[in-house]
Amino acid sequence: MTEALMGRAIELSRRGQPAPNPHVGCVIAHGGEIVGEGWHEAAGRDHAEVAALKKAGGRAEGADAYVTLEPCSHHGRTPPCADALVHAGIRRVYIACPDLNPRGAGGANALRAAGIEVAEGLLHDEAAAQNEVFHTAMALERPYVCLKAAITRDGFLARSDGSSKWITSEESRTEGHRLRLEMGSVLVGRGTVEIDDPRLTVRHVDAINQPLKVILDGRRSLAGTEQVFEHGNALWITGQAPESGSERMADVEEGRITPESALQILRKEGMVGVLIEGGSAVHSAFLEAGLVDRIELFVGPESFGSGLSWPGGPMGEFLTRWGFEIVRSDKCGVDEWLTFRQKCRKSTGTFLREKASN
Repeated sequence: MTEALMGRAIELSRRGQPAPNPHVGCVIAHGGEIVGEGWHEAAGRDHAEVAALKKAGGRAEGADAYVTLEPCSHHGRTPPCADALVHAGIRRVYIACPDLNPRGAGGANALRAAGIEVAEGLLHDEAAAQNEVFHTAMALERPYVCLKAAITRDGFLARSDGSSKWITSEESRTEGHRLRLEMGSVLVGRGTVEIDDPRLTVRHVDAINQPLKVILDGRRSLAGTEQVFEHGNALWITGQAPESGSERMADVEEGRITPESALQILRKEGMVGVLIEGGSAVHSAFLEAGLVDRIELFVGPESFGSGLSWPGGPMGEFLTRWGFEIVRSDKCGVDEWLTFRQKCRKSTGTFLREKASN
């Protein structure tokens, strides 16, 4: 019964758009009867525990709570969830995964101190897998990096003149926008802004919160009037002293922002995930630095014959050179959708347990 109820909490955790917060689901139950359930819908809105408690109302007293991530114990945008569980009269709390975020950790101990029974580790690996971005970011102390590319069948990002619209289908573009929401921030280099003048917003799916737009511009060559800077929520990372509140200074090498420096700035901004969208030089820099955790590759049906090559190169070379393995191959409209992860990376559950024990 306890596994079924935690399984329901894990199912709920898949919902919402919580970035840069973690995915969390919660179930409140008396025995096998669910009296309240919830999930974290978006940053700034109720956490899963509070959402579930509101649905349970007075029936939460004496009930058990099943939570996929250790309840937070700090005041952020919302009060501590551990306190909410205590005040509701919860009898026992089952926790799937610990919270490695120093700001949020400590909820389990706070619950025990209040006299609530706490059981940890129920369906740990299953819950960890639903929060890969958050857990990896906390363990590595840098944002989780997902690189997204749309290429032709013969491996080109664009034609020789730089044009690329549209290599892949509308279905693939929609999935790309979902990835922006999942990561919470989307990053491009100066060249992409100059050539494509992108907005980098989420438009093909409903978005509660728009992702942070990150622009790498080592020499500060952009005018600051491009579309990406409209409506705020943009972070302009350069190699020069900031001239506005939206700018940050990073380390540069030969006029280019170092990937390590960019990620540390994003970490300070509270980001736990970043979607690297372009261009080719930015892709190469993050791959060479060994800082890419996942690759989402959309392969369209068209061939260009020549043009701007994707830095991954031919598939066999790509897998060997960069140390990735394919973990999914699907169709997305008329395109092929391939997902790769670092071959040496352990499962999120194993990774998390080892990190928590250190």
